[in-house]
Amino acid sequence: MSELRKDIIGGRWVIIAIERSKRPDDFRPAQETQKNESQKFCPFCEGNEIKTPPEVFAIRRKGSKPDQPGWLVRVVPNKFPALSPGLTPKIEKSEDGLFFRMEGIGVHEVIIESPNHKGELADFRLNHLEKIIDTYQNRMLEIQKEKQYKYLHLFKNKGREAGASLSHPHSQLVATPIVPKRILEELRSSSQFKERFGQCIFCRLIEEELKKGERLVYQNDHFCVLTPFAPRFPFELRLYPKGHSTWFSEITEIEKKSLAQALKTVLVRLKKILSDPPYNFYIHQGPNPHSIGDCPNGVEHYYHWHLEIIPILTKAAGFEWGTGFYINPVSPETAAAFLRPKS
Repeated sequence: MSELRKDIIGGRWVIIAIERSKRPDDFRPAQETQKNESQKFCPFCEGNEIKTPPEVFAIRRKGSKPDQPGWLVRVVPNKFPALSPGLTPKIEKSEDGLFFRMEGIGVHEVIIESPNHKGELADFRLNHLEKIIDTYQNRMLEIQKEKQYKYLHLFKNKGREAGASLSHPHSQLVATPIVPKRILEELRSSSQFKERFGQCIFCRLIEEELKKGERLVYQNDHFCVLTPFAPRFPFELRLYPKGHSTWFSEITEIEKKSLAQALKTVLVRLKKILSDPPYNFYIHQGPNPHSIGDCPNGVEHYYHWHLEIIPILTKAAGFEWGTGFYINPVSPETAAAFLRPKS
């Protein structure tokens, strides 16, 4: 069982998950694993369903059976989970009051995005991207029924440099027993801005950015993609719903189509302009709305879910890690101009 430990000075909780060190590729040099990638057995490929834990959800071709070929999108528990299901954990404090820990209770699932081993989100048809988005929503709605899971974090690591241990296209969903520090910081600042401006700060920002247009990469009826005003990394992107919404899990059917179009457009641009870089993306949303006491009153009025995309083009080093300041050699205006689809 993993556990969570708190840094009393920084205020951050970290997950100590020694079980994940059992993965055979974790400590091999990157060049060795890349060299042998094409020869490796892939448990996510169609026909290898027995090599993963039993699926918890799948979109399948008519007539196909669970844990058998015939799936289009498949969700399984992570074989090496950072957190494991259970009841609400209690925080344990050392006698001197310096050290805090709790059991590593949570959910860790893998969304296998396609049977196609070499496919990627940028390559999929829009109707398949909609199936993936539908799967994201389905799993969030199901997991958030369990009130002990305070926050649901969906993310994707594309490429070994971005942290992916398998090249087969997949994303992950982790439910945690606490609300992460980064989310708490966003909640705090957006609540303060709501008091100051009288409206959601995300809605205000979107309105201003759409007027200016200089950092706008793409927009359709329901979504816009921007380079943030103060990006940490070159070509960092933020995808926002134009209409106010606190939880990704509330996305409508028509919004799924628009989101698929927006996501495909910017990922294709990244692939073409930046020669298919590794990247991370993740969704920030409000805490589990069913978790009473951990989801702030009024959060639905001032917090706005969004998706952040970070191409891996530079590496954080001593200055960044030590100070929290990031040095970015590409202005967001220049990045937006490069990525904006040409009419």
